[in-house]
Amino acid sequence: MDYVKIIPQLSLKNPIEMAEYYNDCGADELAYFDSSASREGREPDIALIKRITRAIDIPLIYCGGIKKLEDAKKVLYAGAAMICMKSAALENPDIVKEISDRFGSDRVIITIDLDMDDAVNWAKKVKELGAGKLFLLGATADTYVEKVNAITSAVNLPVMVSILYDEYKNVDDLLELTNASAVTIDTEEKVDIMSIKQECFKKKISVNTFESAIAFSEFKTDDKGLVPCIVQNYKTDEVLMLAYMNEDSFNKTIATGKMTCFSRSRNKLWTKGEESGHWQYVKSLEIDCDKDTILAKVSQIGPACHTGSKTCFFTDLVRKEYDDTNPLTVFEDVYNVIVDRKKNPREGSYTNYLFDKGIDKILKKVGEECTEIVIAAKNPDAEEIKYEISDFMYHCMVLMVERGVTWKDITDELAERR
Repeated sequence: MDYVKIIPQLSLKNPIEMAEYYNDCGADELAYFDSSASREGREPDIALIKRITRAIDIPLIYCGGIKKLEDAKKVLYAGAAMICMKSAALENPDIVKEISDRFGSDRVIITIDLDMDDAVNWAKKVKELGAGKLFLLGATADTYVEKVNAITSAVNLPVMVSILYDEYKNVDDLLELTNASAVTIDTEEKVDIMSIKQECFKKKISVNTFESAIAFSEFKTDDKGLVPCIVQNYKTDEVLMLAYMNEDSFNKTIATGKMTCFSRSRNKLWTKGEESGHWQYVKSLEIDCDKDTILAKVSQIGPACHTGSKTCFFTDLVRKEYDDTNPLTVFEDVYNVIVDRKKNPREGSYTNYLFDKGIDKILKKVGEECTEIVIAAKNPDAEEIKYEISDFMYHCMVLMVERGVTWKDITDELAERR
């Protein structure tokens, strides 16, 4: 389904904190304007791009520091979903085609200054070269909408517009007057994205907001109009708490994107985190087969329990001894131990020995263990190959830590190949 995207620009002061906030509270994509890279002529800050993309689940647009194909390659490989260029394209239009041919037009955005001479023809040209989207800036407030619509009428490409939120907060008005496919919001402050989307929704502007597929009236409630709601961590599937929802709390959850329950003890609506700051940002809501229990998957900020525990379920009643090893978390657990060894060396640690010897030693061990797998695979005894693969995976993780690659980087890359 097509909808208008709301794209906050990350603050240069605290981009990671802002990225984490907007990732949870309703942004469709994020834009990072590396103005200093563009102004100072330096290369993009790849380390920062990696930190941002590892902190979010939504696409990141990188703007400002692309001067050549190699810059685009590094930025996209670091995790950015799209790159945005202005001066580089003006100085060397062929770079648009180079990057588009290599990575696809859907990853190339060209910024156009609406005050430039013949902006419409420039828009047509970059489209021919392979631009997949246009970002329109410049022009005075009284001519901005007119010039945006001139571009959208002449060029059949998705268009991003921009709004300086500190001065003009009517995002819905701007979208209502243009054919934009996205709006970027320029502000140093944290903006309530869900409230913006609600205003757009009221004006029948198609935005990506929550809308329940089933009306609350179809749920099976108790005699007080309540439905139990199991709250689960969306990443780990850990059960965090059990709460209750009535129709008003359900509707408020849908509107705000924050878990809002009905407190039976206080007899009123209660948004989780309104006192503690331990918000629960909703990722999904599901109903069970009998329509009498809701499952909420959330991004939990801080502990879920008022006791300070990360989950309300921490008191054992009965327990049978069993192997609770989760194969999906073992790699991450071992990786974290290796990271800790690098940060906090231990005397006699083999991992620290490898880090001390450096990259050549680590690569040598990876190569040796790879060869051991090949040799073991010729042996009919499966036990031997199990040990060799384990050795290889451990040394691969040492290499990953040494080079700053995470399991999220690997799983994201594999997910792209599915």
